[in-house]
Amino acid sequence: MKIKALLVLIGLVTGTVSFAQNPVAINGALTVRGNKIINKNGVPPQLRGISLSWSLWGGKKYYNPAVIDWLVSDFKASIIRASMGVQPDHGYLQEPERQKKMIITVVDEAIKQGVYVLIDWHDHNGHLHIPQSKAFFAEMAKKYKGVPNVIYEIWNEPERISWDTVKNYSVQLIAEIRKYDPDNLIVVGSPKWDQDVDVAAASPVTGFKNIAYSFHFYATDPNHQDGLRAKADKAIKMGLPLIVTEWGVGESNGDGKFDLAKNKKWMDWVEKNQLSWVNWNITDKKETTAILRPGAPGKGGWTANQLTPAGSYIREQLRSLNK
Repeated sequence: MKIKALLVLIGLVTGTVSFAQNPVAINGALTVRGNKIINKNGVPPQLRGISLSWSLWGGKKYYNPAVIDWLVSDFKASIIRASMGVQPDHGYLQEPERQKKMIITVVDEAIKQGVYVLIDWHDHNGHLHIPQSKAFFAEMAKKYKGVPNVIYEIWNEPERISWDTVKNYSVQLIAEIRKYDPDNLIVVGSPKWDQDVDVAAASPVTGFKNIAYSFHFYATDPNHQDGLRAKADKAIKMGLPLIVTEWGVGESNGDGKFDLAKNKKWMDWVEKNQLSWVNWNITDKKETTAILRPGAPGKGGWTANQLTPAGSYIREQLRSLNK
């Protein structure tokens, strides 16, 4: 009892979530069993949270501890995604130290708050940047080896690239990470913006443990309806463990209509399949999928009128589901 009380007191002093409440204390290290990501108790944790935007443009002002603290305390997020922009401008290829510093800031605060965090190589052309990606993830794996909060997402949204190319890249990156971190969850992408999960399921990465696959959708996009759900259903049935590392309330261009009925259909599907998810995105850009209205402050503490309709909806979903 005295030890637990001391841990809670430490949490209050440092600003971390209470020991008894935080998602990582409850779920522990994540592992893959069959077609499920499971927690230390052998059940899917169903993490739900929010993705920061590209670390290149306007969204970069939200890469700070105060925003992470607010997403955890007010939105009740149990997972955060740090989307490190690789290209075209001022990304990792041009400014690696600056980008690493932004990502480490977010990851360290997520760890402090007791939530999970995706280190996302936010790149559509990972196959062209293998040496840089290897160097980045080797550094991250050395730094965060065995820290249960950390999940490596090694390639965000390969475009119209063959699965063989994506798989070859993934095998190289996984092998590099496993030199330093033998256990933490690694998330692999798939062709056509993380939609061809059924193709990946037909020839999955082998020879490594704790490998899951990202699945992306935009809830009101005309091309992301029953057919896309069917692809994911097929992949799950074939044994592929999925995590929704990105989804938006609108269309795939970030804009479009916000259709509540279509969003509900996707949310019902995600809950039925016990999938963890991360919503796109923390930015104040004037877009349907943006969580914040233009001019929203860069340190969290957002009021209701500083949230977009998407922001209000996602906050309500998280506060309702992440009890």
